[in-house]
Amino acid sequence: MNTKKSQISGLGLDSIGDLSGLLNQPETTMSFGPLDLSLELIDEDPNQPRKKDNPGFSKLSLDELAATISLRGVKTPISVRENPEVEGRYIINHGARRYRASKVAGKTTIPAFVDNDYNEADQVIENLQRNELTAREIADFIGRELAKGKKKGEIAKEIGKSPAFVTQHVTLLDLPEPIAGAFNSGRANDVTVINELVTAYKKNPDEVDVWLADESQELTRGSVKLLREFLEDKRRHSGEQGSDEESDPNTVDALAGKTDAEAGSNDQVSEGSKSKKEEKTTDPEKLKKAIVRVQHDGRLARLVLHRRPPEDGFAWLKYEDDGHEFEANLGDVQLVAILEG
Repeated sequence: MNTKKSQISGLGLDSIGDLSGLLNQPETTMSFGPLDLSLELIDEDPNQPRKKDNPGFSKLSLDELAATISLRGVKTPISVRENPEVEGRYIINHGARRYRASKVAGKTTIPAFVDNDYNEADQVIENLQRNELTAREIADFIGRELAKGKKKGEIAKEIGKSPAFVTQHVTLLDLPEPIAGAFNSGRANDVTVINELVTAYKKNPDEVDVWLADESQELTRGSVKLLREFLEDKRRHSGEQGSDEESDPNTVDALAGKTDAEAGSNDQVSEGSKSKKEEKTTDPEKLKKAIVRVQHDGRLARLVLHRRPPEDGFAWLKYEDDGHEFEANLGDVQLVAILEG
């Protein structure tokens, strides 16, 4: 017996005393994973740092998150604490967006960890320290997925974003050098601004290059819109001047075998005949050029009819206030008017 006692003492178990006493102690619940809590038992914290007008709580943002939850479920459990005033209920520590989006998705439960050692300061720290993905990180991810053979529509569905969102970030993968410099240096972080600059650069590379070289120039949606309008006016004005330039009436066209004067005379006759023909065939019931005005996300836009949609149910739109072109789900578009252009 003494030998056994000495062995127990050597193992450090002699301090336990009477083992039967442990069996009479109150039961302690140990949780090694998230609970599957009913959404009906969870309340939002009225003092949480993010307010109702936070972009993360917008209908569009919550609908996007709800789409991923419907598809994949809630992959990161929320954190809750027991409600000290109502037994059996819980208050959200963090995860209000996942909670709201789960309701939108029609879910009845949500995975959650119970953490009663949580206060308002912790909520602020959690939101301040959370590092959102940068536009570059998103673009790199999309690039990797495209390299696997996935289509933009598939990627958009997986991450709960629109095809336009994916298309805009794909642009970041292959930027013209001057625009890449502005983006990589942090002068321009707005993906829409970058896409607008790329559009302008394709038509006027030299002018955009000079414009970007001015380090004092702010790169905002408003400034880029003004740049594009200026370049468009300049290009149109230049085209009008070019059409008025005088030519030598005695110059012989090598292909037509006629002088400019002879060709011009024939053109005038041809144009005159064409105009008369058009006057006769014009149908007053038909629009010469249709402009389809719509509303998207509370903003007026126009359908871009000359651009091929990425897939059925989508179309290209152009906002009337800033000229931004993007792909949109036709389910989110409201027809306003059809005008003659």
